[in-house]
Amino acid sequence: MDAELLFSLLAVLVLLVLSAFFSGTETALTAASRARMHQLERRGVSRAGRVNRLIDRKERLIGAVLLGNNLVNILASALATSVLIALFGKAGVAYATAIMTALVLVFAEVLPKTYALQRPDRTALAAAPLISPIVRLLAPVVDLVQAFVVMALRLFGVRMRASPAADDAAEELRGALDLHAREGAMVKSDRDMLDGILDLSDVEVSEIMVHRKTMVMLDAEQPVAEVVRDMLASPFTRVPLWRGDVENIVGVLHAKDLLRAMTAEGGRLDRLSLEQLWREPWFVPETTSLMEQLNAFRARHEHFALVVDEYGALMGLVTLEDILEEIVGDIADEHDIVQSAAVRREPSGNFVVDGTVTVRDLNRHCDWELPEDDAATIAGLVIHVAKKIPDVGERFTLGEFSFEVMRRLRNQVTAVRVRPPPRQAQD
Repeated sequence: MDAELLFSLLAVLVLLVLSAFFSGTETALTAASRARMHQLERRGVSRAGRVNRLIDRKERLIGAVLLGNNLVNILASALATSVLIALFGKAGVAYATAIMTALVLVFAEVLPKTYALQRPDRTALAAAPLISPIVRLLAPVVDLVQAFVVMALRLFGVRMRASPAADDAAEELRGALDLHAREGAMVKSDRDMLDGILDLSDVEVSEIMVHRKTMVMLDAEQPVAEVVRDMLASPFTRVPLWRGDVENIVGVLHAKDLLRAMTAEGGRLDRLSLEQLWREPWFVPETTSLMEQLNAFRARHEHFALVVDEYGALMGLVTLEDILEEIVGDIADEHDIVQSAAVRREPSGNFVVDGTVTVRDLNRHCDWELPEDDAATIAGLVIHVAKKIPDVGERFTLGEFSFEVMRRLRNQVTAVRVRPPPRQAQD
């Protein structure tokens, strides 16, 4: 074998190594954790900064890697073909095709990409200093190719987005949380908390508020002694006061304000004036998102708001604790009234659910996916499906779920038996 053939074979091997480098680098940089790279960059790891800069211009990165990979693969195949033709004549074309296909597939594609997938962060950090100058060198050619690609896509009605939308990022986070939870890498309570944070901008206060039918309200016209007695009997520190009509809320009485006034007057209740003690009520629209309401609570340094509809009618109330419970779950203290379980599982795998339980809470509790846009509570969902106020014993289906009305009080459905799909019933 003369020196020229030997040089060509060595060149083919070097080109295959370069092809493996390009393939592994592409896989590593696309699979590397952006969150971890940003964290490493904040800690002062310079290579992580290079990785982030490469990922930020992903189109240029992919274009440069593909361009380099195709160049070395084509050149390696051409050199191998010339060597084998020199050795075996025309049959060398077939030999070159078979040999180079096997070498490129195994050593330049599958092997480096498999390694990069197993160690994406480590491989990305190692490859970043080497691939960065190559990307800069090939940038003009890549930009020209990218411009042509954009024009070609526009002919087919495809518009390129400059950056991913916020909704896409939120859905990506939800998908990652669900995936980790299903794989057992995250406990359900942690996933629910993170899901709750992501849902703050999508859930409205009307979905979590205390409905006006269950609100504790006091008549501002009754004697102060009766107000004090009712306040002591209530587990709440803030109670709305109404005058003339329960819809006419005139103020919100805080138990601590009442206690201070009683102490200042030496316990003489006849000297107290409720009008000087109650605070101005704060009304918020029912369509306010939980994130907006949370920010409003923080800005006003308040914990309590009354919810009204578009006509100004009282719908209920919402507190800071209600919003926090959407994230961390139920928060109970020594003064909360202990209630029976609102969701009770039967031996058959069915669930008996109080009508006031929200669909969102039921989904979180049982890990279901009942629609949350049609109604706020499970009773409302049954009424939505039935298109009427159903009677006791009536059954309805929604997808793979079955609902049976267990109890009804006048026009209110108070208990529903939910039969989930067999797989979820076993879970």
